[in-house]
Amino acid sequence: MTDKNDSKQVRLYGAGGHSQVIQSVLKQNGVEICEVFDDNPCLSHPLSKNITVTNRKNSLDFPHEGAPFIIAIGDNKQRNNIAEFLKTKFTKAIHRTAIMDPNSRIGDGTVIYAGAVIQANTIVGKHVIINTLASVDHDNIIHDFVHISPNAALCGLVEVGEGTHIGAGAVIIPKVKIGKWCTIGAGSVILKDVPDYAVVVGNPGRVIKMNRQLIV
Repeated sequence: MTDKNDSKQVRLYGAGGHSQVIQSVLKQNGVEICEVFDDNPCLSHPLSKNITVTNRKNSLDFPHEGAPFIIAIGDNKQRNNIAEFLKTKFTKAIHRTAIMDPNSRIGDGTVIYAGAVIQANTIVGKHVIINTLASVDHDNIIHDFVHISPNAALCGLVEVGEGTHIGAGAVIIPKVKIGKWCTIGAGSVILKDVPDYAVVVGNPGRVIKMNRQLIV
């Protein structure tokens, strides 16, 4: 596993609430936030009052130059779209209180928040969010652009497909495979495999609809 931060300077894309939490992680790790970009330059970001939020259309003509980026946006599809737009280098941010097994692997652009636990032999892809106090046990595979919400618990040998959102407090039992671009409702208990694009809620979890707008 690499160090918790690969760079001493970071540029952020996104200036809303999710960005504020990432700024806190970076600040505690001694990383300087040198630039913040957003489609809406009027957004506030109180943890870095001296930084101007810049509209991307005027300032990202050459995004490959300068410090690496983190996409500071919670919505999985938006992170996916912006990553394709930027086509630049990314770095990761891992809170100093997160517990990371040395045999885990974390992709670029991924953010891991306070109190999260990543256990042995887990692979976390690019631009993933492992939120506050989430637990990801051994031998998990977390694909790109996933968001695992606060207090979610993934047991061993779980696989989560690209772009899936695991809601707060959800529990995934061992050896379950969750498809891509799914939504797992807060507090759900997932006892069996979940197909691509499914929206699942309840205990035990049941499919209530499909995310048709995400199906290509």
